[in-house]
Amino acid sequence: MKIEIWSDVVCPFCYIGKRKLEKALAKFPFRDQVSIEWKSFQLNPEQKTNPNISTIEHLSQSKGWSLEQTRQISGQVSDMAKEQGLHFDFENAVVANTKNAHRLIHLAKSLGKGGEMKERLLSAYFSEGKNVDDESTLIQLAVEVGIDGEEVKALLQSSRYEDAVDQDIYESRLIGVKGVPFFVLDRKLGISGAQPDEVFDQTIEKAWKEFQKENGIELISGSSSDSCDVDDPNCIS
Repeated sequence: MKIEIWSDVVCPFCYIGKRKLEKALAKFPFRDQVSIEWKSFQLNPEQKTNPNISTIEHLSQSKGWSLEQTRQISGQVSDMAKEQGLHFDFENAVVANTKNAHRLIHLAKSLGKGGEMKERLLSAYFSEGKNVDDESTLIQLAVEVGIDGEEVKALLQSSRYEDAVDQDIYESRLIGVKGVPFFVLDRKLGISGAQPDEVFDQTIEKAWKEFQKENGIELISGSSSDSCDVDDPNCIS
C-alpha cells in the first residue's frame, strides 16, 4: 500500500500530521508493506526569502494580525506540536521560499532518502531557526542525512527537479488538494489535515482492506484549524 503526502516544509500542521501518521503506522501490523512518498506543495510560491525579519513579524504583517495576536496563535500551534513531541520556535524561524527545499527532497527521493530529508528540513525550519532556502544550509542538512554535498551544490546551481516540483503541485490540483498536509492512501482514501489520531488509525485500516479497489478518493475532511489552506488568511505559514 502506498501513502502519498502533499505538504510544505514551512507548514506546521504538516509536521504535526507527519508525527500522527508515524504514530498510526507504528501500531499498524502491516506497516512493513506500506511505502511513503513525499509530494511537493508550496503554500506561497511567490514568497521571498528574508532572513532579516522574524516569522512572527512576517505573519503579523501578512495576516494583518497584531504581534500579540500572532504570538497567541503561534503559541496554540506550538502547544499542539508539543503533544506530538515536537518543539516549534516561531520567533527564530526564517522566512523562506521552499522551492529549493522541495527540489532537494526530490533528489533525496531518488537516492532512497526522501523521508530522512523531509524530516531534517522540517526540524531545521521549525526547531532550529535555519534558512531552508540557503545553499550552504541545504548542503549541510543533506550531508547530515548521507547525501553527497557536491551533488547537492550542483543541484542548487541548476534547474534540476524544478519540473518535478511543479508536476507535484499540478497533480495536487487535479485531485482537489487545497490545504496541506494531504494524505492519499493507495489513491483511494484521503485525509486532509492533522486529524485526530483515531482518524489515521481507521483510515489506514480501511485503505488496507480496500487496497485492491481501483478508483476514486474518499476525502475525510478536517476543519480549517488543522491544515494550511492556500486560500485561508488565518493559516500560520
